[in-house]
Amino acid sequence: MSNKLFLLFSILIIFTLNSYSQTLKKSLKTNFSDEKMVIDGKFDEEIWKTSDIATNFLMVAPDNGKPELAERKSEVKVVYNNDAIYIGATLFDNEPTKIRKELTTRDNFATADHFGVFLNGYNDGQQEFRFFVSAAGVQMDILFTDANGEDGSWNAIWDSQTTITDYGWTVEMKIPYAALRFPGDKTQTWGINFYREIMRDRQQFTWNLIDNKIGSEANQAGILTGIEDIKTPTRLFLIPYSSLYVNANDYQKTKAEFKGGLDIKYGINDAFTLDAILVPDFGQTAFDKVELNLGPFEQQFAENRPFFTEGTELFSKGNLVYSRRIGGEPSIEATLNDDEIFTDYPSKVNLVNALKISGRTKSGLGIGVLNAVTAKTNAEIRNTVTGETRRELIEPLANYNVLVLDQRFRKNSSVSFINTNVTRNGDFRDANVSALVFDLNTKKNTFNLSGDYKYSYINENQSLTNRKGYNTSLNFGETSGKFRNSFGGQYVSDDWDNNDLGINFQTHYHALYTNSSYRILNPNKTFNNFSIFENNYFEFDNRTGKIQESRVGFDVNTTTKKNDYHGYGINGRITDVHDFYSPQSINEEKYIIVPRNLGMYYFFSSNYNRKFALDMNPSVVFINENNRVDLSFLFSPRYRFSDKLSMIYSFQFIRQMNDVGYIDYIEETDNTIFARRNRNTFINSISSKYSINNVMTFNLSVRYYLSYAVNHQILNLKEDGTVADNFDYIENKNSNLNLWNLDLSYSWWFAPGSQMSVLYRNNSSTFQRDVDKDFGMNFKNTLNHQILDHTFSISVRYFIDYNTTKNWFSKKK
Repeated sequence: MSNKLFLLFSILIIFTLNSYSQTLKKSLKTNFSDEKMVIDGKFDEEIWKTSDIATNFLMVAPDNGKPELAERKSEVKVVYNNDAIYIGATLFDNEPTKIRKELTTRDNFATADHFGVFLNGYNDGQQEFRFFVSAAGVQMDILFTDANGEDGSWNAIWDSQTTITDYGWTVEMKIPYAALRFPGDKTQTWGINFYREIMRDRQQFTWNLIDNKIGSEANQAGILTGIEDIKTPTRLFLIPYSSLYVNANDYQKTKAEFKGGLDIKYGINDAFTLDAILVPDFGQTAFDKVELNLGPFEQQFAENRPFFTEGTELFSKGNLVYSRRIGGEPSIEATLNDDEIFTDYPSKVNLVNALKISGRTKSGLGIGVLNAVTAKTNAEIRNTVTGETRRELIEPLANYNVLVLDQRFRKNSSVSFINTNVTRNGDFRDANVSALVFDLNTKKNTFNLSGDYKYSYINENQSLTNRKGYNTSLNFGETSGKFRNSFGGQYVSDDWDNNDLGINFQTHYHALYTNSSYRILNPNKTFNNFSIFENNYFEFDNRTGKIQESRVGFDVNTTTKKNDYHGYGINGRITDVHDFYSPQSINEEKYIIVPRNLGMYYFFSSNYNRKFALDMNPSVVFINENNRVDLSFLFSPRYRFSDKLSMIYSFQFIRQMNDVGYIDYIEETDNTIFARRNRNTFINSISSKYSINNVMTFNLSVRYYLSYAVNHQILNLKEDGTVADNFDYIENKNSNLNLWNLDLSYSWWFAPGSQMSVLYRNNSSTFQRDVDKDFGMNFKNTLNHQILDHTFSISVRYFIDYNTTKNWFSKKK
């Protein structure tokens, strides 16, 4: 084992010493301003007249490297003071009436021209804070890393103003230092790039070229010099909030609830920030898109709570954190005695408070700490005969902690250590998971070697045995040029378990995979973009050596000269495989044989510049069993009535014919019951927005979900993984699920970082074993007022800058 480790680390050292010649980067010098800077898009301050100009932008897409047209040139200037960095952009356009300027909610690019600035205070080529503003004045901000791409959930507080002129449009931006991270050096050198998108032609430009032959984007920024001896103010921000919720339905009295709390953001220094929430309120987050889950694994939901989505790039290292575990479902199941019923069974655990500290030192060491505390939670139980009540614990007081150390080096590589820990009060399950993750790139960014080793330790309660497990992977890939290839493997032990603070579905397997791709780097006579991908994936059970998965896929992605997207592919399982998870047996010892299959799909998305656009996605999978087929069809038209009003409708139909799935387990006979079934799913959704201006928007989101499954042949699972008819099982295990969600909201950003939001929400759900295939009747029953829940809420958040408040009191004196 020691020889293998020595060989692995020798390869890593040789890999990191790969030499190269560096591409010349553009450089821009900024100047200090002692004037009062007014953000109005007019550039009236004297400092703008003497500032250096960044110009000569180059096209990123579709024609990579092509210079911008003289009549559509871009000119950008940068100045700074002790509070912020200021960007002034003049974006010439010989047809200003054609500038796209659709109004949307914040962080929605929509159909509009855009300008952006990418900032990297460490100039390490690995992370950028990206700030965009549309020609309509709508702000967007993104945290970008080459490893994770663009994270649009990150939000900063900054100011901007745009002006449409007879020669194009202008942008003025103020980005406070509080929104950035940089070292405490007297003389600063930052990475910087500027971005422009001309939407009507779907053209994207940057000041320093992002060469699409190179896989790394952040490493291709230019240089910003001239920032010296800045004296940044205290970075302390308070965001108090107050909310009113009114809940009503037919089965209980209407009740009102007031909530209040506080978010705190404190800059420990220019590189590290503390974020904390006290008495959090997430009542207005988007609804979950729940589905009828007939498989062995839980449904994974998106994180919609701002605290757990903003600035969490460090905590995503190693994919160990699934933040929905914090304040999620209780981990202990309550039991009932004879004649008892639940009078209250909380579906979620309350979050008491949470904080995170993150930042990066001058030497490139990123440090992140996240800690959250959830409340003790009980189920309420009543005896129907005696009337006595009791409480049973379903979740003890718990502490969730994440620690990340991430060392960057050579502007494109990193090694990270991650630890997650869940500690529950009392004699309950605790969990500790650690990981070592590396991501190494040659200095030309032509090849990548990445991998990880993860270790889990589960301290069970006194009646169970503690468990240790591990999960490790290694990947090598080519990351530049027209042709790119990669290969890798993964090994997961039987007892690997990160599910207390993460999410993982499969264990006890090892896998091997290869990927190959080809792309055009510049448009040709037919396509603006064209790429082909081929992939192979094979997975084996560690204990028996039986094959668990064998997939081969071939995909083509194209964008035509009219900027319509066409994607199509063929993929299949080339052998029968052994599924150890669907039988849901103890220690996953049983398996069912799943036949090979062949699937095909086509995806079309028309150019969103048109008022009417359409997304369409038919697909089919043929399974190697008699009359077993999966069909799916997505149809989603959208229409932009004006720059203020737009609507998107989406309909998806999924049909699984003769699907085979688990329905029950008979403990007395150790008999696992499967069924052959037909399943139909209908998903209808509408989303619409009306923007009064760039800070006021009405939004509508509606979803109706219907899925039913009818079992028509009951089956016994045999020891060899095949199935046989069961004529004795008579329990009804059909499923009929209806879900309705409607959100109508109004949002007003009345000052930077300050928002008032009003939400009306109604929702319902019904589940039954007796299947009703009448779509109209299902829909009618779902909207029955007797089961609809109604919520009306108003929430106000106000951003308070300590420095502004201090000035208020100074003036009063």
